[in-house]
Amino acid sequence: MTDSQLVLAIIVGAGVLAITGLVLWRVAQSRRRSVEFARPLPQEWRVILEESVPLYRRIPAPIRARLEPAVRAFLEDVRFVGCQGLEVTDEMRLVIATQACLLVVERDPRAYEMLSSVLLYPDEFVVSEAEVDEAGVVTEGERALSGQTVDTARIVLSWRDVRESGAAGEAYNVVLHEFAHYLDHSVDGALTDSGERREAFEAWHDVLHDEYEALCDAIERGEETLIDPYGAEHPAEFFAVATETFFELPQGMREHHPALYAQLNRFYGLDPASW
Repeated sequence: MTDSQLVLAIIVGAGVLAITGLVLWRVAQSRRRSVEFARPLPQEWRVILEESVPLYRRIPAPIRARLEPAVRAFLEDVRFVGCQGLEVTDEMRLVIATQACLLVVERDPRAYEMLSSVLLYPDEFVVSEAEVDEAGVVTEGERALSGQTVDTARIVLSWRDVRESGAAGEAYNVVLHEFAHYLDHSVDGALTDSGERREAFEAWHDVLHDEYEALCDAIERGEETLIDPYGAEHPAEFFAVATETFFELPQGMREHHPALYAQLNRFYGLDPASW
């Protein structure tokens, strides 16, 4: 073997060792996470959720058990950033993570892998917007929001609105709303064909379209609706507010919108009306 061949063999061998070491490290990390996340949540965390999240009190024990590893993973992987001087506490992180993970616990606990951060404001925050009319005229303005899904990497929330979510008899839940948008924006989106059987997707799409049109018609007639009228703004908003209603007022949705309830039941793999 020549000197150059020897050097090449050493380099190749070192590369193989490095790759093998990296693979073994990742396997060890994965096992460590699996063991760590499998641990039940501390009792004090559960007390916080019982006191702070009305929806959590209704979740059956078996679903809570499957939810807890997803919550631990979310808290490990997603960075929370306080804005306008807000100091983010562990309680805030826990309350948001638990409700976000409920949406994916039976669907895909890895659905938030691309999410890097949650930005948390103390109250509503103002964003700049620009609208273009049919004549091409651009109108710029500002709007106060309680939540915003920027892309698949960031979600913005108002902590006051998070705290006010889930009031008795109301469907409002800003965490469910924005994370439903996130699922719609992600690769495995809600409003696009995500690789499911074509017949199932077409049924899903048809029901959402029909229910969206029905909501728009009801609002035009001045009728009160179970689903927030804000859902008439756009089909994507309809999906988000329907998700809120599905979890917060499930019996009402199952009674008045049975086809929509059945599709959301299939999409999320959950039956909150039975909780």
